[in-house]
Order: sequence, then C-alpha cells, then structure tokens
Amino acid sequence: MNSLVRNLASYEVILASKSPRRQQLLADMGISFTVLTKDTDESFPADLPAAEIASYLSRVKAEAFSASSLPANFLLITADTVVIKDQLPLNKPENRAEAVAMLQTLSGCKHEVITGITIRSNHKLVSFAEISEVTFDVLEKDEIDFYVDRHKPFDKAGSYGIQEWIGVIGIAGISGSFYNVMGLPTHQLYQQLKNF
Repeated sequence: MNSLVRNLASYEVILASKSPRRQQLLADMGISFTVLTKDTDESFPADLPAAEIASYLSRVKAEAFSASSLPANFLLITADTVVIKDQLPLNKPENRAEAVAMLQTLSGCKHEVITGITIRSNHKLVSFAEISEVTFDVLEKDEIDFYVDRHKPFDKAGSYGIQEWIGVIGIAGISGSFYNVMGLPTHQLYQQLKNF
C-alpha cells in the first residue's frame, strides 16, 4: 500500500467536478472517489488579479457544500481552470462566435493555463494553483472552424481541450504540467494529498 492510499484510507474522497477529464485523471492516480457536484456562481471580484481567479473559484466551489451535506469523514476536492492571455482571463465561451474568437486570439501565441485546487475536510482546507505555459502554432481559419464545429468546446476555458484534435495538431510547446492543462495538476495534487 503506497503512502497516498494509506493517508486517504480514513476519508471518503469526493470529487466535486462534472469534468470527465478530471474524473479520469483522479482515477488514474489510483484514488477511489465518488462524484458530487453543486452548481455554483463562477463570478469573481473585478479587481481580482487574473492569476488568482482559479484558486478563488476552487475555494468558492468547496465552500458551497455545507458540512452536513457531506459524509462525516469527507475529503472534498474542487477545481477550476482559467486560461489567461495578456493578463486577461478567457473563460468558457458562450457561443460558437466567441469560441472562434478565443482561438483566433490564442493562435500563434503563448498563454497561461492556471488550475486552482481546493482540498477540504472537516478539519482543514488547503488551496493551491499550478501554472502551465502553452504555445499554439498559427491556426488557419478552417482549422479553427473544423475544431469548434466538431468538438463544440463550450465547456472549456479558452475554448479548447489539449487532449482533443486542436491540441494534437496545434500546440507547438508546453512549459509545465500537461495534465494541469487538462484540468488537474496531478503531480502537485498527489503531493498535497500525501501530506493532507
């Protein structure tokens, strides 16, 4: 039994995320968990620095659950991912035109992907964030149109999923964690859970 499994043995781990990518990555880490989600307001203060948005929203999501609605021995994991270009957050697109415009903005440029994670139990709350830098090659208009129409990335910050077609053909480089760009900084999360 590894130290993470041993450390989590006394908890009922809950992942508060609808994201199939986060669910798969947490399962790939060897963690047994259940999924419990709660719709939360994802707005944030206008003066909040862009680099702090993901951590702020992950805490909002964690605090949306009352302790009485969770098992007595819960360990709750919440997450939020934000794409930032030129200090401006690119959230989930509301429609096709917005998705296309976001990808045109990212084309041929570097941007940051920040995932904030909050781990909460009855006795403790820890928040942290991971930053990865992603560089897109220049994307042609028909490539953007094809991706948006085929994959409909309306549930993704920045209008793309790195594991999808646009990431496979369009990403020229990554500095930092690949899995962070998918929405779960697995290495840092593993370390935090070992010591929680």
